[in-house]
Amino acid sequence: MYLSSLRPHRDDVLIAAAGLVGGLALWAVGLHFQGVRLLPGPWVLLPLTVMAGLELLRRTAPRTALAIGTAALVCDQLTTGSVATVLMYTDLVYAAVLYGPPAAARRIPRAAAAVTVVAALGFTAWFQRADALLIGLAIGLVAYTPAATGALVRNHRDAAEAARLRAGQIALLAEMDRTQAVTAERARMARELHDMVANHLSAIAIHSTAALSLDDERTSREALGVIRENSVDGLAEMRRLIGILRSRDGEGGDGGEARVPAAAPALSALDTLLEQARTNGASSGLVFTLDDGRDPGTVLPAPVEPAAYRIVQESLTNALKHAAPGTVAVELASVEGALTVRISSPYEKRPGPRAPGSAAGLIGMRERVALLDGVFEAGPDAAGRSWVVRAELPVTEGGGTA
Repeated sequence: MYLSSLRPHRDDVLIAAAGLVGGLALWAVGLHFQGVRLLPGPWVLLPLTVMAGLELLRRTAPRTALAIGTAALVCDQLTTGSVATVLMYTDLVYAAVLYGPPAAARRIPRAAAAVTVVAALGFTAWFQRADALLIGLAIGLVAYTPAATGALVRNHRDAAEAARLRAGQIALLAEMDRTQAVTAERARMARELHDMVANHLSAIAIHSTAALSLDDERTSREALGVIRENSVDGLAEMRRLIGILRSRDGEGGDGGEARVPAAAPALSALDTLLEQARTNGASSGLVFTLDDGRDPGTVLPAPVEPAAYRIVQESLTNALKHAAPGTVAVELASVEGALTVRISSPYEKRPGPRAPGSAAGLIGMRERVALLDGVFEAGPDAAGRSWVVRAELPVTEGGGTA
């Protein structure tokens, strides 16, 4: 693992080979930029070879390569000098800023700028000549220019990487939002489907059982009438729900009927709902009553009223399926900025329900109340004689939800 991290990049090998071959070619034809120095002749090849070898470390160990390369460049000044050595050193400075750690990327350009200024002023003061500023200019070209270029390229690279990561995060958040929206919509449609159809199917199951168990023509005809009525109503509810789904998907349906949105259920329709429950529960000995204790003219927020209606509807459906003969009481009241819905039905433990149930209704009611930050309770009372469903749905003054 460690050896693979030090393996030079293919491009670095090509740069090192090109620098070494170019330096050897310049030395072979006798091209150099300095006169006779302390180390004339082939000594110029030593810093050239070292600098070419350091090019192999320009990505894997950029700071080490720059430190050794600086020493090799100083040694090159004692020879006749090679342009290839200087060019490879500028590449080491550039690579140290581009591939080094963030701290090195900040410090190297500052250090190069400081060395350039100090060298220009120092040599000018030493030689007392204006053209000595050219030495500082040469140092700036060799040290500061590649360092500044590396910093600029690194900033653009980091900005592009940050933009890419940000785009990935935005895409991930968008996908999470989409998934949550799809899940929430599925749960909402499941509640709507259950609330619309369960009441009719429960009535069908109860009256079909009665028609099969009682050998009486009049009772059978009445049961079949209730079954037909609930079948037609259930089909209408299903048709309306399918129309809503098609209109959301952009499909118009037949005759344009699917494009007409269904009206939201309202508490003003509770009388009709209870009348239907009386018809369905007459053969089971159930009596349904409504006590609306709200102030006259009370206007509820849009999310609260449909939720209250569905809670009453599902509670009546559960009473038809599970309640013992007796009175099912529906009570509505406005208490301290909240709508209280309470449904009690005769409770009697039996070996099994009169109609199949899966507790999906209780789950749906609990979800509706939770979406409104309300309180929901369902279970037998203290005496164990009644099953009580109670929900508190918060409202604010003026009709907004809490």
